[in-house]
Amino acid sequence: MLKMILLLCFACLIYANERIVTLSPAINEIVFALGAGDEVVGNTIYSTYPKAARSLPKVGGYFSPDLEKIVALRPTLVLMQPNNRALAKRLQHLGIETMTVRIDRLPHIVQAITLLGKRLRHTKEAARITHAIDDALTKTKGIVNGKKILIVFGYNRVVKGNVFVAGQNLYFDDIINASGNTNALHSTRKGQPVLSRENIIALNPDIVIVLAHDLDKKHLAKEDVIAPWRTLPITAAQRGDIYLIDKDYSGIPSDRLVYFLKDFREILHAVAHH
Repeated sequence: MLKMILLLCFACLIYANERIVTLSPAINEIVFALGAGDEVVGNTIYSTYPKAARSLPKVGGYFSPDLEKIVALRPTLVLMQPNNRALAKRLQHLGIETMTVRIDRLPHIVQAITLLGKRLRHTKEAARITHAIDDALTKTKGIVNGKKILIVFGYNRVVKGNVFVAGQNLYFDDIINASGNTNALHSTRKGQPVLSRENIIALNPDIVIVLAHDLDKKHLAKEDVIAPWRTLPITAAQRGDIYLIDKDYSGIPSDRLVYFLKDFREILHAVAHH
């Protein structure tokens, strides 16, 4: 009996001392939201939320994590997205456990939170987060229907070319469809869609939502970001349905997706009342 108790205590000690390295800002946020932030010993230079994540050792960028820096942190678990598969093999060869999750589409985000919750022994918190996302998504339905929505990344002082938008390869497309509307851009491209002024006019979106944060650092006002879009001969400009979400969570597929869904819902309500 004593031996069994000692073994159980030893097992608990091992779990209590998990050492996690996260190679994605979104995954890092999810781990902290699950309540396992105190087990994170390293992340990437772009992992700036929550505040406690900023002071952790950095192992490189999203596309350029440093193997030596990761190994030096003596991790028991490295969490990553599919773009790090080559690195995963090298870590596994060194006997370090890795876990790869997809967070590009909405179902993947929900699944990733559930899987991470199970692996990190925070299943209740994972269930709470996924329920909150499902509830927030449901609340976007039926406000307006059949609108063509274009989601734009970053700011453009002049809407001329190199406009980055959300296509069918990201969770924004899932959110638009779930709300009863359609993505203004229909593309089968797997890469990042980039449009010209002519492309945008041809799409003629009913609603344009620009996602751009850190405007203060760029010395830009909200109007500076919206104004160029108002000059286009598109329905969204004619009806005044050009909107800006300037929060940093707008492009992060983590538990904070509920905040984006709330902002998205408020935009749909604004459109409905025009």
